[in-house]
Amino acid sequence: MSALADKLRGLRRQAGVTPTPPRRAEPLPGGLSQLLAVRQRKPVSMARSAVPQVLPGHTIAPGLQLSETSGIWPPAPAAFDASFARVGEVVAPERLLLFDTETTGLAGGTGTRAFMIGVADWHHGQFRERQLLITTLAAEAAMLDCFASWLRPDTVLVSYNGKSYDAPLLKTRFRLHQRACPLHGLAHIDLLHPVRRRWRGVWENCRLATVERQLLHVVREDDLPGSEAPAAWLGFLRGGSAAPLHRVARHNSQDLRSLGGILGHFTRESAA
Repeated sequence: MSALADKLRGLRRQAGVTPTPPRRAEPLPGGLSQLLAVRQRKPVSMARSAVPQVLPGHTIAPGLQLSETSGIWPPAPAAFDASFARVGEVVAPERLLLFDTETTGLAGGTGTRAFMIGVADWHHGQFRERQLLITTLAAEAAMLDCFASWLRPDTVLVSYNGKSYDAPLLKTRFRLHQRACPLHGLAHIDLLHPVRRRWRGVWENCRLATVERQLLHVVREDDLPGSEAPAAWLGFLRGGSAAPLHRVARHNSQDLRSLGGILGHFTRESAA
């Protein structure tokens, strides 16, 4: 190779071609580098911290965590007439499944997914909470299958704004994974609507936190706002700490308990 290079240099000299030395990069004038957001970047390591990542719950499938707890509050309602929620039937408590999702955004659509599904029911006299959390994108199908296994044909769903947000989002995810959606045809008590019919114009708004404060006397402390949940999950996927995911799980747990408390308020009223 060196002989060939020498020959090429000789031919260039005979032709009168002078090699041009490489040009040094000149700094951009007038702060243009800042305008163009040109800066030296440090290499980003995608490896996780050496500190062990303690995730909520335990692993039940690759990338899928399950947490389960039980408590005495809220108490189970007696069988009740669900006409306050415009569901025309008497509902036994064992049919109820309260649910709430934590998602990657609030816009909905095919680009939004649920990374956590929380459900609650009354089991053996206690309020049982179960939370599914995916820690990899590939685990979404397993999460949906597990959630579907908790539903029966006579299940009555209970949510807060779930008819407009949580249920359509989950239906989309089932469809994208080419799975039959178990939510179709189920009775659904969306507590947002009876709350609005009763207290719109009386309270400043009908957000869940307002209902908690007014009806249940619950004021959240150190609560991770739902708007910050996507960043907590995405940060973990990019190699960050799992600690914020525990705050997401606590936020979701309080949502479920509040659903049970609000439902109890309406069922006691309907029985009076």
